[in-house]
Amino acid sequence: MTVHQSIGFVGGGNMGEALVKGLIAAGVFSPDRILAFDADPQRLDYLRKTYSIQPCSGLKDLAAACGIVLFAVKPQVLPAVLDRMRPLIVHDTLVISIAAGIPLATLTRALPEGTPIVRVMPNTPALVQQGASALSRNDSVTDEQMRRALEIFGAVGNAIEVEERLMDAVTGLSGSGPAYVLLFLEAMIDAGVFMGLPRQISRQLALQTIQGTVRMVQETGKHPSELKDQITSPAGTTIAGLLALEDRAFHGAVMRAVEAATARSRELGKG
Repeated sequence: MTVHQSIGFVGGGNMGEALVKGLIAAGVFSPDRILAFDADPQRLDYLRKTYSIQPCSGLKDLAAACGIVLFAVKPQVLPAVLDRMRPLIVHDTLVISIAAGIPLATLTRALPEGTPIVRVMPNTPALVQQGASALSRNDSVTDEQMRRALEIFGAVGNAIEVEERLMDAVTGLSGSGPAYVLLFLEAMIDAGVFMGLPRQISRQLALQTIQGTVRMVQETGKHPSELKDQITSPAGTTIAGLLALEDRAFHGAVMRAVEAATARSRELGKG
C-alpha cells in the first residue's frame, strides 16, 4: 500500500458510508485501499465488517497512509478535527471536505500552506448512488487531483465542478432539493388517497410518475416546458390541474424555496 493509492475517511456517518459503498462498487478504490477513522468505535467496526475497509485507531495513522483525506464530519465538529489534522497533513495530500457551509478560505487557513483542498456539496441521494455533487477547488489543486475528486463523487451519482461563489446556490438547489421533491411526492400520494385510491396504489403510481418523468427529460434532452406542453391538451385535465397549481403560485413557491435555502447557506457560511 503506497501513500498515493489510498483514501482516508475522517467520519463514517451516512454520507461517508455512501461514498465507501459507491467507491467499492465502481471499482475506484478496493476495500484494502480505503481507511477510516470515527470517534465511535462501534461505527468503525460496522464499516469494517460491512465493507472490509481498514479501520484506523487514530488520525495520525490515517494521515500517514493516505494520499487523499476526506472530511465527512458535521460542520460544527470540523474546526476541532482540522486543528488535530494540521500537523499531520503532508504537502501533497489532497484534502476533500463535505462539511456544509465551510468555505475554502476557512479550510485553507486551517491547514498547512499549499495544501490542495476540494470543497464538495453532495446531496442525500448519494446514499443510493444517485447523488448530485458540486465541487470547488483552491488554487493548489492540480487538474489531475480535481479529476480524481470528480471520479470519487461520480461513484455515487453525477459530479460537476463549479466556482465556489456558486456553492450557496448549489446548496439551495440540489443540497436542499431532495426535501422539496419528497414534499411534492408526499402531496401527490396524499392527493391520490384523497381522491379515493388505496395508499399503496397511490404511492406506486406517484413514485413511477416522478421516476418516469425524470427519465423522459434525461433521455429526450428536451426542455421540461416542451415535454409539459406535449402532455397538456386544450381544455383537458392536465391544464386544469396546472391552473390550480399556478393559482397557488407553485412555480414561484419552488423558486422562493431555492432562494431562501441559498440565503440561509450564505448566513451559515458567514457564521
